[in-house]
Amino acid sequence: MEKEKIENLFEKLNKDAISSGYILNPDESFTKRLIEGLLVNHQRYGYQACPCRLASGDKEKDLDIICPCDYRDPDLDDYGTCYCALYVDEDVRSGKKKVKAIPDRRYEARESRSSVKTVPGLGYPVWRCRVCGYLCARDNPPAVCPVCKAKKDRFEVFIEK
Repeated sequence: MEKEKIENLFEKLNKDAISSGYILNPDESFTKRLIEGLLVNHQRYGYQACPCRLASGDKEKDLDIICPCDYRDPDLDDYGTCYCALYVDEDVRSGKKKVKAIPDRRYEARESRSSVKTVPGLGYPVWRCRVCGYLCARDNPPAVCPVCKAKKDRFEVFIEK
């Protein structure tokens, strides 16, 4: 993989992380190897599937593991790092806490997803960003999440009209 592509994506992800209140892993060498995996998966599948999980090649099936994955925030809350350790919390960044292996929430989350709720008289469906939880009530989801910058396909109907 070209070093320039890795460096460009590293800079973009770092800028996006900072502007959204997230922290990339401070181990730059490790982080750039993860970014190389994202680029390989983008070349292979057409989307940046988490390099630490097995992608199916079917984007619809893999929406939950497109970086940043649906599990990033709960993993950061509970463990101080996301599953692949691309994102870390302040304690990990400052060295107060070490990165360690964490359980994969993916299949547990898939099994426990509840069905879509309906609210009588609601004028618009409520869309939820699967990455950060942002909610908006409108006919269609936004093209890009205003909070985490995830694309439109990362939204799901949370409450039907």
